[in-house]
Amino acid sequence: MLREEALQALYGSELIIHAGDVGDPNILEALAKIAPVVAVRGNVDTAEWAKSLPETAVAEAQGASIYVLHDYNALDLDPKAAGFHIVVSGHSHKPGRIERNGVLYINPGSAGPRRFTLPTTVARLDLAATPWCVEFVDLEKGRTVEDADTFK
Repeated sequence: MLREEALQALYGSELIIHAGDVGDPNILEALAKIAPVVAVRGNVDTAEWAKSLPETAVAEAQGASIYVLHDYNALDLDPKAAGFHIVVSGHSHKPGRIERNGVLYINPGSAGPRRFTLPTTVARLDLAATPWCVEFVDLEKGRTVEDADTFK
């Protein structure tokens, strides 16, 4: 399910990163109409179409190197040593950000069906700002939160 609120929150993006649990290839097609999409396969992406999605991906944007994977717990490299500035993951569906050892870790949350009691969110990252600005958009409440303090 692709929420219209998610599309609205992403308009104007230069790049869209999907950290897995896509659920339907039409979602990626709709997102690609807004901006280029980098997507990885999540644990619910088991259909035949999803086999073409990688488990991890790398994106470059405005001089930042971004490592993308679905489950943060599956991270099997040292992002800083590997030259990554940002790690984007999903899986827990808990929106959050944290900085560790000079690397920014972001979980945008979930923009699809409500998961548990978690908010439905997307994250917007402004790489032109110094320091980088992460903004979480609560799709049901129609408001932004500049920082989410949970990350896992």
